[in-house]
Amino acid sequence: MSRKVVVGMSGGVDSSVAAWLLKQQGYDVIGVTMQIWQDQDTDVQEAEGGCCGLSAVDDARRVAMDLGIPYYVMNFKEEFRTNVMDYFVGEYVAGRTPNPCIACNRYVKWESLLRRSMAIGADYIATGHYAQICRLPNQRYALKTSVTAEKDQTYALYNLTQEQLAHTLMPVGSYHKEEIRRMAADIGLQVAHKPDSQEICFIPDHDHARFIEAYTGMQVPEGNFVDLEGNVLGRHKGISHYTIGQRKGLNLSMGHPVFVVEIRPETNEVVIGEGKDVFTNVLCCDKLNWMAIDGLHGEPMEVTAKIRYSHKGSPCTIREIGHDLVECRFHEPVRAATPGQAVVFYDGDYVAGGGTIL
Repeated sequence: MSRKVVVGMSGGVDSSVAAWLLKQQGYDVIGVTMQIWQDQDTDVQEAEGGCCGLSAVDDARRVAMDLGIPYYVMNFKEEFRTNVMDYFVGEYVAGRTPNPCIACNRYVKWESLLRRSMAIGADYIATGHYAQICRLPNQRYALKTSVTAEKDQTYALYNLTQEQLAHTLMPVGSYHKEEIRRMAADIGLQVAHKPDSQEICFIPDHDHARFIEAYTGMQVPEGNFVDLEGNVLGRHKGISHYTIGQRKGLNLSMGHPVFVVEIRPETNEVVIGEGKDVFTNVLCCDKLNWMAIDGLHGEPMEVTAKIRYSHKGSPCTIREIGHDLVECRFHEPVRAATPGQAVVFYDGDYVAGGGTIL
């Protein structure tokens, strides 16, 4: 009897080829698209296409038909609102910069989808992410970086649990993107050349502050720009408009480039500094998730750490400084370590773990 796998199908080329590859490998494949859009009119849903909009459903259903696999749409609106949208707004209001894709991966695409898939008798879930899952000699499951470095998505998946990894397949992680598109074209899938989806599916215009005000019904209050000594430099539009390292959109006439170096929600201040002030060689993180190892156990560890998705990674030493608290000391200063973002630790090609920057 073949093993059953539920493939999260976004209507894009990666998840479509993932479903085809698993079928070729002899799995009993079921396609599922997660309905996450809220109660909006059709035009908005269409515009919010992203990885789970209405156009995604149409494309995924067509691919499933072409592949000859059953296909369903599962409603995850409540889980998405609670774990992604509420979290996103709460973090910005608190002066941090959230990563909604990491939250969505951990709590919606995995926790919720896996639970429902197991309930209908599936052995695994699968996605089109560019990452590989390995079981290490210590018997722990870990993510290994994709063969396509520029497409690697392990950073956004660092928060997956051992249980989730044990029941997950990621068949495209051992291929280059060009190979995936070629496969899709060779088997006649209409999505072979479909562009990759945008990063934040529920904010198509990238205006975070406008979304937050519409979502909460509250106006984010203006406040003061201040320098590192506390001198008032001007007025800002509300802390949700800014993130650490930002230079554009400040509307400050300083005569030279200046940057956001700190956001202080308790005083509603945005701190402005010079380029050098955005660099640091130490950060702390909490909300830790260990993957290739089960913790540091009091011993420091040399790793390569990424502080954002696009960061290539920098060598650093990590050590425990308290319960669920790790200090990362970089060998060379890193730019714009941003509270609310993830820092992910790599031991060679494997994700050792990660946490949320404080």
